[in-house]
Amino acid sequence: MPTSPFQVAIVGRPNVGKSALFNRLAGRRIAIVHDQPGVTRDRIAAPCVATETPCELVDTGGICAVNEDGFSNAVTFEARIAMDSADLIVFVVDARAGINPIDEEVAQILRKSNPNVILVMNKADSTDHDNTASDFAGLGFGSGIPTSAEHGRGMDILTDTIDEELSKLEAREQEETDLDELKDGLKIAVVGKPNAGKSSLINAILKDERTIVSEVAGTTRDAVDIPYVWGNEKHNLIDTAGLRKRSSMEDSIEVFSAMRSERSIRRADICLLVVDLAAGVAAQDRKIARLIQQEKKPCLIIANKFDLFHPEGQKAARLEAAEDHLRRELFFLDYAPFVCVSAMKGHAIQHIFKTITRIRDNAQEVIGTGPLNRLLQDAFIKNPPPEHKRHRKRMKLFYATTAVNDRYQAIPVPEYVLFVNDKHLIVESFQNYLINQIKDKHPTDGLPIPLSFRSRSKKDRMERS
Repeated sequence: MPTSPFQVAIVGRPNVGKSALFNRLAGRRIAIVHDQPGVTRDRIAAPCVATETPCELVDTGGICAVNEDGFSNAVTFEARIAMDSADLIVFVVDARAGINPIDEEVAQILRKSNPNVILVMNKADSTDHDNTASDFAGLGFGSGIPTSAEHGRGMDILTDTIDEELSKLEAREQEETDLDELKDGLKIAVVGKPNAGKSSLINAILKDERTIVSEVAGTTRDAVDIPYVWGNEKHNLIDTAGLRKRSSMEDSIEVFSAMRSERSIRRADICLLVVDLAAGVAAQDRKIARLIQQEKKPCLIIANKFDLFHPEGQKAARLEAAEDHLRRELFFLDYAPFVCVSAMKGHAIQHIFKTITRIRDNAQEVIGTGPLNRLLQDAFIKNPPPEHKRHRKRMKLFYATTAVNDRYQAIPVPEYVLFVNDKHLIVESFQNYLINQIKDKHPTDGLPIPLSFRSRSKKDRMERS
């Protein structure tokens, strides 16, 4: 139950019977009922006695009224305040008079409001007036409920409908309360180039149309945080704008959208890199993958549109071809596992969070200092570092430690710090060799293996000993 009763605002143009309906639902004559349009100017509130769900009725003046007394703007303003604070809106029209241009104007205002709207065709004193339902359906709120506030016709259907809508709100409030009680999970950034299927993927995960899906590239302008419960945790899906080359960006808004997407990568616990597998990995996919790698972020590659990737072939062969393509084109992101999905069809979506859980579990097993030093010493003996071409020296390893950066909390990413005679002697090929040795001996799917080299002089070593 909410801490205060739900508010139900009764709105509409002047003289459609809002106050009569208000009195009927409130169970007593509170609002003034008169044939003259625009009698109600201020908002009037009273408890509703006709519904099972406790709620407060708010009667409003006629919206968009054109009065000679100069109160029309103030009346409309008050009505808009009522709409903004309402949980449910009862939109009243006149069944006998038929649709009116002001009805259409009110409908346009209501379509932009957040609460649910119930269309009520009042003054339908008999079934003869029910035939106007098709006319009012064009307002965009369904066929409506024919009522007669004066005679009590249709009140049972209206109150049942109000109860039904308020019960949905109660369930939603309870769901939000339950959500608040869950422990915080992961911040998951969904990134990729425009039109890769990021929003479709989030919709498939949520099983709901929460984000706008369009064939037009660049539909999502901002980074949108969406709560999602999985595994008794409240995760945060970050839907980001597609990242394109700066030279291809059409305006400053798109540039700022890209900057927000880059910030989303930095604040995420893990990144889902969405790739259009049917189109193949493009240069922009590699650029985004580089951003993820540079930020040392855990990553899962989502190979989307798998249903369109060699659809005539056998699944095993298609998966093998997909892996070959991804590993070849995103070789520097080889620590990231991949999942082949079809977001539009909802195929294999369940594997995404199972893989995320595996990545998270892997992160809890950090190599201790002793095992790390033995592993690296063996690697140096097995394959000594090459002589640096310019310095004509070889790198020597003294010792190594494991450090976990404080900014990685939900999924800790360890940094392996190697103390050597001269960090400038490191050769990229040998660094990659060490990373592969750590990966082979201590597999951590989805986690980068950042190595940091620090120089130690002879004096430093003597002081340490």
